[in-house]
Amino acid sequence: MRLAVLGGGGFRVPLVYGALLRDTGAPRVREVVLYDVSPERLEAVSHVLRGLAAGHDDPPAVRTTTDLDTALREASFVFSAVRVGGLAGRTVDERVALDLGLVGQETTGAGGVAFGLRTVPVAVHVAERVAALAPDAWVINFTNPAGMITEAMRRVLGDRVIGICDSPVGLVRRAAAALGLDPARVSPGYVGLNHLGWLRGLTFEGRDVLPRLLADDDLLRQVEEARLFGPGWVRALGALPNEYLYYYYFTREAVAAASGRTRGESLLEQQERFYAAALARPGEARAEWARARRERDSTYMAEARDTTGAGERSAADLEAGGYEGIALALVAAIARGEPATMILNVGNGTAVPGLPEEAVVEIPCTVDAAGVRPLATGPLPARFLGLMQQVKAVEQTAIEAAMTGSSRLAVAAFALHPLVDSVTTARRLLDGYRARVPELAAVFPS
Repeated sequence: MRLAVLGGGGFRVPLVYGALLRDTGAPRVREVVLYDVSPERLEAVSHVLRGLAAGHDDPPAVRTTTDLDTALREASFVFSAVRVGGLAGRTVDERVALDLGLVGQETTGAGGVAFGLRTVPVAVHVAERVAALAPDAWVINFTNPAGMITEAMRRVLGDRVIGICDSPVGLVRRAAAALGLDPARVSPGYVGLNHLGWLRGLTFEGRDVLPRLLADDDLLRQVEEARLFGPGWVRALGALPNEYLYYYYFTREAVAAASGRTRGESLLEQQERFYAAALARPGEARAEWARARRERDSTYMAEARDTTGAGERSAADLEAGGYEGIALALVAAIARGEPATMILNVGNGTAVPGLPEEAVVEIPCTVDAAGVRPLATGPLPARFLGLMQQVKAVEQTAIEAAMTGSSRLAVAAFALHPLVDSVTTARRLLDGYRARVPELAAVFPS
């Protein structure tokens, strides 16, 4: 099989290639085509991949290209992981919001809306080229904000585009481990949108064991999300929240904690060092990447952990892997017919009552050679459903704004968000992003 990776010069691409190297099933990916707008980034990542492949008898072949159509032709699977505006754009997403006293985060709040507004047109163009050149391919979307982008791409590709994220599976893994259970043997009652969801149940041998976890402070202290939110709050919710809900439940603390450098500014500096080193010393590219990856992983959501006293990320979490494993498990389930149950970003249908059928939701699904089938979640309490409905309205308004170039709808997308406090602020957000991000200004020139 041929795999096209869009955003092939991205920092996390070696994680995907490493997972491919460990895959011994059949059929498997024999060729990887990396596409990126930056030939320098492609070259740097290629040096890392050569280092990873050294010593393997039959590694997947790697080609690089800066032409999208070349990358897509004859692809069986497409991994879409593009970052429109690069990390420099992310730093603006965060900083413009913070300067207005709002949460400054890549996917949550104003920053996520700005990211989506400039990314939707690019993602839809990608979907159109896939439909024209590789109509039988499956698209696995990593591009953030993943729920919004997956929903936009579904307008072209329908069920053949699936969004993934590693946050829910990490939450389930940590909850199961705290109870001394094998994560592979539990069934999660997870429901939400991307970066906005809750683990409401955890079934083991026919019994929901989540209440036992929620009732025990000692067990909860073993779960990073419970340390982040506090045992009292998770018991009040009756669920374990996705870590990104920190920005909704502790908004003031999140803004106060971001008074220094933002996550994007730190990553921009780290990655500039890595790419320069990989190009200057190709033989050391793999080691440089591994060093930068350790630094990146250890500082993930560090400001939230510091503020709440959640402590350092556990070594087990850092070693467990993330979205690359989910992506390859999804490929195996579809290409080999190996049945699996996974938490994915898919079209709702009737799975989550109270949300539109076309809305992309993040819920457990069964997957096999026939495709993906969402599992029904049952009615949700207002404390969960109300927030999901409001944020989904933001996502759908942002998609319409981006597809039509309507500044009026772009302002509405900002203003409707629960983390934006006024219509006047929403107008200032659009003006601030338009002035500093050329890719967004191109979508909304006036």
